[in-house]
Amino acid sequence: MLNVQNLTFSYKNTPVLKDISFKVETGENLAIIGESGSGKSTLLNLIYGEFDLNQGHIFWKDTEILGPKYNLVIGYEFMKYVHQEFDLMPYITVAENIAKHLSRFYPEEREERTGELLNVVELKAFANVKVKTLSGGQKQRVALARALAKQPEIILLDEPFSHIDNFKKQSLRRNVFKYLKDKNITCIVATHDKEDVLGFADNMIVLEDKKILEQGKPEQLYNNPKTPLIASFFGEFNVIDDRIIYANELKVVEKSNLKVTVITSYFKGSHYLIEANLNGDKVFFEHNTLIEKNSNLYLSITKP
Repeated sequence: MLNVQNLTFSYKNTPVLKDISFKVETGENLAIIGESGSGKSTLLNLIYGEFDLNQGHIFWKDTEILGPKYNLVIGYEFMKYVHQEFDLMPYITVAENIAKHLSRFYPEEREERTGELLNVVELKAFANVKVKTLSGGQKQRVALARALAKQPEIILLDEPFSHIDNFKKQSLRRNVFKYLKDKNITCIVATHDKEDVLGFADNMIVLEDKKILEQGKPEQLYNNPKTPLIASFFGEFNVIDDRIIYANELKVVEKSNLKVTVITSYFKGSHYLIEANLNGDKVFFEHNTLIEKNSNLYLSITKP
């Protein structure tokens, strides 16, 4: 279990995080979300032992995570951290980068593990390609595989799929998070992307103004967003009569108290996102067909 107790941290007298406490069970996937500058990456750095805490404690099981004041070498054998800077060895191949962290005394097992991880990150065809020739997204996948090579007990991921194009992103997420679950590896992922959270995270934390604004299961935070910041992470939303209403919770009806005038329609593939005027305020709702500009119609809230 990871146990973060009353963590407070300032960088050069600038407060970054204040009174942060949470626990993560072994094998659990925790997502950390928040606006840019909210302290997500800093929190991962502190958990890894990159900095010294101003206040509080961090434990992985019975081991206290300490910073550079106490450790000549930053980091712990049981923990891996995949930064947005990949720190790969550019002049050797993809397979060699991954195998570098595996024992040479067991060549067959080394080759098997390398092949397994190449499949997880969908780079089998690039096994013998030198890393320096890869794209940013491919390098990010190599960094993920390399971090997993020694089967850490806990892995920290900072925007792990940010460089990867949409053609690979969905299947790669499924592969990586399934692998972590199968191996019972604890995962903490800092992200701006709801797709990294929905369907994968067991719990999530929302950071705002240096503190934890909210924490709980993704379903709980999605269904009952306490603030517009939380709702905005999950998708288009509206504030109607002081209630947060997602765009997909509004439907067109024959008559209601919510009369709107359509401004424009955005094609979203499975539906259209309609932007409309409601008493001088913009409102967004989903509809299965395009609605002409300046159309007047009525909406009903489907949320209980």
